[in-house]
Amino acid sequence: MATSLDLQEQEQLDSLKAFWQRWGNLLTWTVIAVLAGFAAWNGWNWYQRDQAVKAAALFDELDRAVLAADAERSSRIFGDLRDRFPGTQWAAHGGLLVARLHVDGNRPADAVTALQWVLDKAADEGVRAVAALRLAGVHLDAGRQDEALQVLERPLPEGFESLRADRRGDVLMAKGQAGPAAEAYRAALKAMPSSVEYRRVIEAKLTALGETPPAAPDSEGPGVPGRS
Repeated sequence: MATSLDLQEQEQLDSLKAFWQRWGNLLTWTVIAVLAGFAAWNGWNWYQRDQAVKAAALFDELDRAVLAADAERSSRIFGDLRDRFPGTQWAAHGGLLVARLHVDGNRPADAVTALQWVLDKAADEGVRAVAALRLAGVHLDAGRQDEALQVLERPLPEGFESLRADRRGDVLMAKGQAGPAAEAYRAALKAMPSSVEYRRVIEAKLTALGETPPAAPDSEGPGVPGRS
């Protein structure tokens, strides 16, 4: 009986050895690859969280500098945020924040630089759209109507059509093109939900051009992001 069991165990051992000789190396490397991938995934998640935490801390510092109207310090912090954490939402929002400070401080060139960076680098399309609208406004205020129109030609996500049309109307008015401006304002009203209070402003622009504003749409469209 013992001899029979010994022979059976020996056969199993021989089969295992043969299997391992054939497949052992492949299995070993497969396990190593899986474990390495798992470690890399965990490492990447940790890195992303670490980057986000550090970027958020820099953004808080930038926010305090902007509130203090310290343009030099704000620009320096935003430069660090942009260079060290370019792919984070904090860098994109930091660009919008510092650009607003430069606009308020009558530094349009610095505002253009910050907004252009956000427009080119931000991952979120909504943030890029806000940057485009604000950049067009800076160009408009500086008398660069053609540059403003060029910015407004960029594709924007759903929900920004009305604001783009309104901004385009402002630029066309500055160029002395009242007819196309009125057409742009009508397009803005057509795309804007009736519940949005900013409709009153666009209607006033049309009225000033001697036009009758169209009736508000019956259906409520998606919310329109704030205009600034």
